[in-house]
Amino acid sequence: MSVTIKDIAQVSGVSYSTVSKALNDSPLVKPDTKKKILQVAKDLGYTPNFVAKNLVSKKSNTIGLAWPTIEQTALSTLVTEINKQVVKNNYFMMLSINDTNHAVEMFQKFRVDGVIIFEAETPLVKTFDSNLPILTHGVSSNNPYPIIDVNHRKSIYEAVLYLNRLGHKKISYVGFPSQTDKRQIEKLKGFRVAMNEIGLKVDEDSIISTDGLTWYDGYAAAKKLLQRSNLPTALINGSYDLSVGILRAVNEFNLKVPEDISIISYDNIPQMARLETPLTSVGVPVNQLAEKMVNSLLDLINKTNSLPLIEVMEPEITKRGSCSNPTYKKAD
Repeated sequence: MSVTIKDIAQVSGVSYSTVSKALNDSPLVKPDTKKKILQVAKDLGYTPNFVAKNLVSKKSNTIGLAWPTIEQTALSTLVTEINKQVVKNNYFMMLSINDTNHAVEMFQKFRVDGVIIFEAETPLVKTFDSNLPILTHGVSSNNPYPIIDVNHRKSIYEAVLYLNRLGHKKISYVGFPSQTDKRQIEKLKGFRVAMNEIGLKVDEDSIISTDGLTWYDGYAAAKKLLQRSNLPTALINGSYDLSVGILRAVNEFNLKVPEDISIISYDNIPQMARLETPLTSVGVPVNQLAEKMVNSLLDLINKTNSLPLIEVMEPEITKRGSCSNPTYKKAD
């Protein structure tokens, strides 16, 4: 049987209410008494019943994070940064990689204070029978809940303009041409819009499709590209994991970055600086995104309907020396 507060009270020789106050660090309990009670609780192996406690306080200081996958490096990094922000605000985090409906159902049972949902490929529909504060992360469109949009389209758009300012006119995009993942769709749109705006033709050499978003997908696509006679002078790719494979292919072809080819990648995460060839990257810095998401959810928890339905963040370019002008004079 589990140890109860009454068991602690009996061993400590104090009242039930005194034990309860001591375990909740109440200033109404004398320091020596509190120390004794805490030691008894430890010796007996007492574990607080947080569910029961939450029923009384109506607050758990816990948020739920519903995410269909954490296989990609950038997404795992974001989870870690979110948890740092959660802890910084004296909260706990529960992570679920079940489908969204099952995750929210579980979070409700644990009486979390709010939930962050990362949109999967299928559109999110408001079907949850709950007054639970919910914040989403994805691409803004018809949103049933407040959403943080990191502006995937503008990220790739700005990458194209940046390379063009360096003098590049032969620019290719390497990415996953998903018909259902709105994030990948937005990235490709950003590439097309920017290329059209600066008067550069988009043809079969301009868009290099991958079969997915793993490092091997990037490697296989880059190998096919680098076997062509008419090579681009600059590459933009759609994720950190693709970058790993692309760099491997570039090395196998004995090409140098940025002397032979400039590379800029989506996913503004610290790992870009730790690659064998540090890469210039574009996107909302992951620490800024995590802070924005957690603070926004806490605002929702403390005051319902306190957020606009859509919050769009601005991407940034972090330069790490992997881009130069096409005459091979290092520019960044």
